[in-house]
Amino acid sequence: MKSTNFRAIVERSVHIRTLYHQLERQHHETEWSVEEDALAFLTDAGLVGRLAMAQQGRWPTEEEPAPELEHKLGECIWWLIILAERMNIDSCDALEIFLSKTEEQLARR
Repeated sequence: MKSTNFRAIVERSVHIRTLYHQLERQHHETEWSVEEDALAFLTDAGLVGRLAMAQQGRWPTEEEPAPELEHKLGECIWWLIILAERMNIDSCDALEIFLSKTEEQLARR
């Protein structure tokens, strides 16, 4: 697995979103709102569920689901980074806080 700095991933994600904003302005004259980004994320998250079912043999499919599942998982991570950035939440900090809090809660059990 390639090791990449999470902050670099955030920067690349924001750059890609900027490019998509340009396309949105070309096609619709305005950029998507945060709410539209959230809906796009939820749509992709739903597809992850269906592809996971297919990958586990619980949903019929004609094609091997692994490549599309990998793509959609990556896209969902990207959307979460974008949503955090657009709502002024540092995704690196949010993840660290969540992990630390969860580890602490589980250690007390």
